[in-house]
Amino acid sequence: MAAKSGHRRRSDWHSPFVIDVSRLGRRAGSMVELTETVTAPARIGIALLGIAKGAPVELDLRLESVSEGVLVTGTVAAPTTGECARCLTPITGDVEIHLTELFAYPDSATEATTEEDEVGHVVDDTIDLEQPIIDAIGLELPFSPVCEDDCPGLCPQCGVRLADAEPDHQHDLIDPRWAKLAAVFPSKPTSEPNGEDPAKPGGPA
Repeated sequence: MAAKSGHRRRSDWHSPFVIDVSRLGRRAGSMVELTETVTAPARIGIALLGIAKGAPVELDLRLESVSEGVLVTGTVAAPTTGECARCLTPITGDVEIHLTELFAYPDSATEATTEEDEVGHVVDDTIDLEQPIIDAIGLELPFSPVCEDDCPGLCPQCGVRLADAEPDHQHDLIDPRWAKLAAVFPSKPTSEPNGEDPAKPGGPA
C-alpha cells in the first residue's frame, strides 16, 4: 500500500480524484505532497485500450498554493487492458502521465479572465482531477494499439489470426463474377465412374 500524506477526501465525495486542499490555506508557497493508490471509478481510455473500472491508479502529486490558485504537478500511473487493433488479441500494459494543472481560486484574476473549460477551479476547498486525468490519458494511449509491432492481423478471408496460422496459409480466390456463374451452372463430371467418357463412341449406354 502506498504511503499517504496530505489532506484527502471526505466520506461523501464519490470520486477518488477529488482532493481537499484546505490545508494550503491560500498561502502562496505552501505545499502538500500526495502519494496514494486509489481505485478507478470508471473505465478511462479510448475504444481499444484503457484503465479498467476498479483498477489501481497511483497518484504521486505535489499541490502548491500560488497567487492565483492551486498548482498540481506530478504523475498518475495505472495498468491498462484492451485488444490489438489488428488481430483483436487481448493486450495489457501500463500508462503514466505527467500532470501540470492550475486550479483557480474563487474571485481570482485567473478565474475572472478565463473561460469555464480553460482552467480548473477550487470549489469548497477541493479540486477535481478527474477530467484532467481522463484527457491526459486519452492523449497518451495509442489510438491503434497492437500486440506486436509486426502483428500481421487477421486473414481477410477466414478471419484466423495470421500469427497462429501456417506459413503458407492462403485461399484460392475466385473472381466474384465467375463465382456467380459457377453457382448457376455447376460443373458436371467429365467421365463415368468406370473412367469412360460417355461422349465417346462405344461408351456405356
